[in-house]
Amino acid sequence: MTALTLRLLAPVVEHKPFGRAAKSGTGRIRKPISMSASGPKVDKGFGVLEWTGKLVPQGLLVKGVKNGWKFAWQTMMKELAPQTADGSYSRPSYDFQARIGDPNFPVESGRYHIYIGNACPWCHRVLLALIVRGLTQHISVTWAADDPERASRGGWVFNSPEPVFGKNDLREVYDAAQTRYKGRCTAPLLIDKKQRKLVSNESSDIMRMLNSVQLHGCTDIDLYPQELQSEIDEINDLVYDKINNGVYKSGFSTLQAAYDRAQQELYSALDVVEQRLSQHRFLVGNKLTEADLRLYPTIIRYDSAYAILFKCSRRRVSDYPHLQAWLRDMYQLKVPSEGLQIKDSIDVADACRSYFSQLFPLNPGGIVPAGPTLDDLDLTQAHGRGSSDLKSVFHLQRQHSSAPAAV
Repeated sequence: MTALTLRLLAPVVEHKPFGRAAKSGTGRIRKPISMSASGPKVDKGFGVLEWTGKLVPQGLLVKGVKNGWKFAWQTMMKELAPQTADGSYSRPSYDFQARIGDPNFPVESGRYHIYIGNACPWCHRVLLALIVRGLTQHISVTWAADDPERASRGGWVFNSPEPVFGKNDLREVYDAAQTRYKGRCTAPLLIDKKQRKLVSNESSDIMRMLNSVQLHGCTDIDLYPQELQSEIDEINDLVYDKINNGVYKSGFSTLQAAYDRAQQELYSALDVVEQRLSQHRFLVGNKLTEADLRLYPTIIRYDSAYAILFKCSRRRVSDYPHLQAWLRDMYQLKVPSEGLQIKDSIDVADACRSYFSQLFPLNPGGIVPAGPTLDDLDLTQAHGRGSSDLKSVFHLQRQHSSAPAAV
């Protein structure tokens, strides 16, 4: 018997009242209300637990409700986050092979458009690449709002029709750009406005494309230097599987063993990151690479969202002094271009609202914690990790090439 069943059945059960239940004029049991001479009325629901004993064994009632609730929760979790047989989260992937720089998708200012959402860490790293490369003047962006009640499929909608197809949610954009598309309508999404075609919805591929694009006025920053590519790939694999996706595997696990495994992998990987950052300023040496842009979205959300909602609370960012200083360093970096800076790339309060109110199987009440807020994270404090000078922070491209590197 589920909690919902109890709610539906309790009002129509007819017999003598129990406990504080009072009989209405129609002979139906009314919800018991605790009366206090000096305080407000207290709602006890239907007072079912006050009936247990002679009428219904409490153990049987509690077990039935727990099993029903758990079944409903696991069903919703599988819809939200596909599961393997052992209760582990399995992130879906889609195979779009097009790239900016291919013959069908030439490098051209104003030709491409990206759909992103503030709460999404995969969108965040694409936005960071746009900012660092100074491409926001060449590639337009539409911000999507996360609202699965308004969305026709998936969770992304637009508060006004988006500019490429005039659609109201991301599913309609997918349908317009990719005939007979089936699958999750995820962001980020890169579109060719001229051909009205989908280019990619894989954030790793989009980041590599953006690093290789050369257009007038963009920066010469190289996020994927040739001599460091093997090392960057190695750390990317660790960060993606154990940290970026690791927090989701922890939060979306439906069995204890799967959660325990994800947690062990997460903290082992964070130990590796802390060790690397104790030796040099960034993840791969003393200059920023794409590896840092891929880690940053998870770490800036960690204490405010993942530690609480995804049960990643054994340690906080402040328990890793080098990681905390790195986070402050990243937040304060100045990119040599007009427009957005790294610190402008996320609204932490809005992201937390999204996590706690929209992922309802994890937080059915929808209550959003009071913090930690952006101010609580204290990201403007001195980091002591080095100069902000352009050449001290960034690798600069030696050759200009419009052919994106393979991921």
